[in-house]
Amino acid sequence: MVRGRTTAPEGQSLGHEITGEVIEKGDDVLFLDEGDICSVPFNIACGRCRMCKERKTGICLNVNPARPGAAYGYVDMGGWVGGQAEYVMVPFADFNLLRFPDRDQALAKITDLTMLSDIFPTGYHGCYTAGVTSGSTVYIAGAGPVGLAAATSAHLLGAAAVIVGDMIPARLEQARSFGCETIDLTEPGTLPERIEQILGEPVVDAAVDCVGFEARGHGPDAQEAPATVLNSIMTVARAGASLGIPGLYVTGDPGGIDANAKKGTLGIDIGLGWAKSHSFTTGQCPVMKYNRQLMMAILHDKVSIAKNVNATVIGLDEAPEGYAEFDQGAAKKYVIDPHGMVAA
Repeated sequence: MVRGRTTAPEGQSLGHEITGEVIEKGDDVLFLDEGDICSVPFNIACGRCRMCKERKTGICLNVNPARPGAAYGYVDMGGWVGGQAEYVMVPFADFNLLRFPDRDQALAKITDLTMLSDIFPTGYHGCYTAGVTSGSTVYIAGAGPVGLAAATSAHLLGAAAVIVGDMIPARLEQARSFGCETIDLTEPGTLPERIEQILGEPVVDAAVDCVGFEARGHGPDAQEAPATVLNSIMTVARAGASLGIPGLYVTGDPGGIDANAKKGTLGIDIGLGWAKSHSFTTGQCPVMKYNRQLMMAILHDKVSIAKNVNATVIGLDEAPEGYAEFDQGAAKKYVIDPHGMVAA
């Protein structure tokens, strides 16, 4: 959205990853109190429709007049105001909010818990739907914050080998810092060849796309090629594998490389996926399906997600600089702290 690669209108208030303190509540909020520290799933859900009752909160039917599914501060997601501000309103709060059980414990781990609103459940969803389990070999495309969260999740799920591919050295170094193998996609060699050098075979048990529609081709001079990741993970995923696709794909991209890309129509090798009997899971992560369990893993020291994604706390006034640094490939996950609560 910041790059103008979506149909977001000028003046769109951003911020779909929200963690905060309840300072005021409406009369119909029954089970939350002022002073509670809560995680806000980026999916806005009513808790009443068929999709919500099936735990598919990423495609709630009642919160966006344009299509199923809504989010704070996001293009085509219902017009809800985003959380990169001092305050935000959360609808259907009793259903949507995940309250942390102990305020002091929560504040002591707040940079880890902040990841529960989106990237940690999203990365976990990518691995879970790709079938990652004990002893799996996993390839994760992309070492941005979601890719690093997926790699963390693969370890948490018991993977034997986690391989992360990217083009930015600092991000690959961050992945190696917590036990991942890495592939620099600007270097020579095909992806299957590079994986075989690590595993002894050119395929993996599970593959996850954490890049999405702004993907580039492989090699030192690669240009944008939006179907690259989808086609490459089909190439390296073994027959019968599942593919997790938390990477974002859009139906409107003003900066697309051609007329098809501008409307989200990509040249995907679906015949290859069909021949290998692959299964695909796409779409928004239904955060509520995972966030409570992942909260418990954080609170009981089973995972260090903030360390793994290099969580970096900044003030609201520093956000433009953070966006600029992130656009240049900084190996960081920026956490905006408008009220100085983290420092306190």
